[in-house]
Amino acid sequence: MPPAPAARPAATVALLRDGPAGPQVFLQRRVRAMAFAGGMTVFPGGSVDAGDRPDALDRPDALDWRGPDAAWWGRRFGWPTDTAAAAVVAAVRETFEECGVLLAGPGGAAPGRERDDRDERRSGTVDARARDDLVARRRTLPQVLVAAGLALRADLLAPWARWVTPTGEPRRYDTAFFVALLPPGQEADAHTTEAVEATWWSPAEALAGARAGELQLLPPTRHTLEELAAYPAAAAVVEAAGQREVRTYRPVLSRVGGRVVVREPDAGLHFDLGPA
Repeated sequence: MPPAPAARPAATVALLRDGPAGPQVFLQRRVRAMAFAGGMTVFPGGSVDAGDRPDALDRPDALDWRGPDAAWWGRRFGWPTDTAAAAVVAAVRETFEECGVLLAGPGGAAPGRERDDRDERRSGTVDARARDDLVARRRTLPQVLVAAGLALRADLLAPWARWVTPTGEPRRYDTAFFVALLPPGQEADAHTTEAVEATWWSPAEALAGARAGELQLLPPTRHTLEELAAYPAAAAVVEAAGQREVRTYRPVLSRVGGRVVVREPDAGLHFDLGPA
């Protein structure tokens, strides 16, 4: 039997805001023809790309990074430092690509000189082509942010969990789950070719939609929504993220009585995915 494919590093972000009855999270239903999780309702996210790798942070024109450093993220997720740094960059990139929300802010002065008024004038926005260029891989996120005089705001992200796709699946990912508040003045949109619809849901409404068969949720998404539903406000989720252990879930896929079942023995989780 051939060995299971390696799990690729990936990142996903539960983007939060407050609604009339508590926190809401941004979810998108993926195009059914997608090779991974087609038709599923998910948080924005995707795999780490070569352009997300942190070697760019060592150059003279390096990305301005605000917030916990790569080593801190590595300790939180149990990853090597370079993998953790790349996942943070991927989380910011994927959120911008898939819903137009950019977790960045005004950067500092260029290396070797004091910050001046020109930095203020060019900071705070990216050019109109940036999102399309990222999707087409014509530019990397560090290139986009450096050109705009923006800093990557790692401090706007908080670690939540880590999920590893079960062996037996043809595409496997080792995914860092982050939570983040929607930054003031920004709006999430549905302008992505990877989703047929995207909108804000309360966690409880999304879970009810899944029970009614209106949404399809992967086990990590479902479990995360169940956790988020326990909080009274979006800020409370992010505050809790700073206190909780970042658990690594390694679910196991099996077939029981003609049905597909996913179990996470260490956490005592059980998901019935339906007929095999």
